[in-house]
This record gives sequence, structure tokens and C-alpha cells, in this order.
Amino acid sequence: MTNNERSLIERAQRVAEEVLYPDAAAVDLDGVVPARHWEALAAEGLYGVAVAGLELSDIARIIEVLAGGCLSTAFIWLQHHSAVRSLANTANADLRESFLADLVSGRKRAGAAFTGAIVQPAKLWATRIDGGYLLTGDALFASGWGVVDLLQVAAREKTADAADTVVSGLIEATAAETLSATPVGLVAGQATATVRLRFDNHLLPDDRVSGVAALSDFCTAQTIGSRLNGAVACGIAERAIDLLEQISAVPASLLREQWHSVQAGLDNAPDPDMLQKARAVALRSAATLVAASGSAALGTGHPAQRLMREATFTLVATTLPETRALLVDGLAHG
Repeated sequence: MTNNERSLIERAQRVAEEVLYPDAAAVDLDGVVPARHWEALAAEGLYGVAVAGLELSDIARIIEVLAGGCLSTAFIWLQHHSAVRSLANTANADLRESFLADLVSGRKRAGAAFTGAIVQPAKLWATRIDGGYLLTGDALFASGWGVVDLLQVAAREKTADAADTVVSGLIEATAAETLSATPVGLVAGQATATVRLRFDNHLLPDDRVSGVAALSDFCTAQTIGSRLNGAVACGIAERAIDLLEQISAVPASLLREQWHSVQAGLDNAPDPDMLQKARAVALRSAATLVAASGSAALGTGHPAQRLMREATFTLVATTLPETRALLVDGLAHG
């Protein structure tokens, strides 16, 4: 690990422990991420993690510590990097020049809406017209609405033959006559400001298109998400284990061993099977903390019940159908 890599991880740890975690209970109760969270992330250079030349395992470690600090903050921040990666790799040089520097610095923030293109049948479609594409349909879960400036959106191209092409691009994250947002109430992470977006012939102009790819290639490119989503679950598990170890009568060594094993497994095989194991460890660790904390864990604001709900959040957030099937099978059969 280089000095720069170590520095970014240490910066994330400082932000998580000094800014995010002290606010976590209030963020969970109020449903709003304070502006100081975004300011702290930007000040430490953490909006450019995706293009900082880090190993995937080091990026995952940064996600873990931030998710263990405040899930809502970390989740919105994580979505931002979809746009950063897309702009860094796009052939649309003008688009990259217009937005990448601002996104990396945190002067602008971005969200992501991909599931409408990936699910079967597709929920969000792009129809080719002169000068761009018209987007029609739904993006079921888009986080950071009202917080982010831009949205990296993906839609299935509607053609006369098989719809096997995905169009991606950047749009303004603001309501319009052709774009409406409906808030989604969540059991945890309410401060992620998650909405359902409805597109009604909303224009994605050519100068905002970041890429057009075969559906199979687009889905393959999303496999990195298994490692990064696993990191969110690992961050919840780590915080629960840390709190367990503060309860002197409760041995947490076995859970910590399972957590380390999942971390190593995700690094070596970031596939849906390892992702479901990470989520199971998060759920198990949080449940153990609830049991160890006793009836106090049921109180509003207690970290155990919050972490239990956040572990539940990780079971389904950004889950593809094949991952869900593995998780259901694994949980049902122990």
C-alpha cells in the first residue's frame, strides 16, 4: 500500500469516527444527512476514490469504515462514484471535461439509477431520436434526491429487434415536467433520500450520453458492485462487532473471524455467493448485539436496533435477481 492509499483510508477512518458515527443516531431519527458530512468527505479528498488508483480491496476498506460510521451518508457517497467511474472511462471527452473534475472534488455530487435497465423485464427505456434519447419508464430506487446535482442513469434501448443495448448518461437531478420523484419510505437509511423516478419522454441529449453497450457487457461491468456492496455489509458487521467487544461478558472473536473470512473471500472471489455471505455476517453480528444489549436495544436511538435495521437494508439494497435467489437459498438453509 502506498502512502497515498494509506492516507485515504486513514482520512476515511477519521471522518467516520469524528464526524459520521457521532451523528449516526440523529441522522437515523431525523432522516437528514447534515451538510458537514459532505463537507468532511470533500475536504479529505474522498469524492475521487474511484479514480485515485487504489486497489479494489483498499476502496472496499474505505467503504467499510464509512458505512460503519453512517449508512445513509456512505450509501449516497457510494452511488456518486458510479458517475465518476463512468466519466473517467467515457469516450465522450466533452462530457468528461465538463463534469469529472467537479465530481472528483466534491463541488458537485451525483447519484445513480441503473436498475431500470437491468431488471427483467426492463423498467426504463430509451428511444433514439435526433439529438439524443427519450427516456420513459421507472427507476425504482434512486438515492440522494435533493442532495445530488446529477444522476447517472441507464436505460434499455427500445429497438425493433431484441432490446439488448443499454444507454447511459448524465441528467440533472431535478424534477421537471417529464421527470417526477416519489419518496420511498425505508426501514433503515431513510436519510438516503431514496425516491422512485418516473420518466415521461425525458430527454437525454447526445452530449450527455456517456456510453452505449450491450446488456451483457453492461451487466458484466457491474460485477464490481458485488465487492463494493459486500463492503457496506462488512462495515455494518464491523461496527456491531466493535460494540459487542465493549460488552465485556460477550465474546465476539468468532464473529470477527467470520468477518475477516468474508473480507478475504470478497477480495478473492467478488461474486454473488460471497456477497450473500457478507450480508449474512452483518445480520448475524447485529442480531447478536441486540441480544447482548437486552431490552435497551429496543429503545429509539440505541445503536443495536439501528444496526439491525441497517443489516436488513443490506440484504436487499442494489440486489440483482440472481443474487437475491442465492441469498434466499442461503438464509433458508442456514
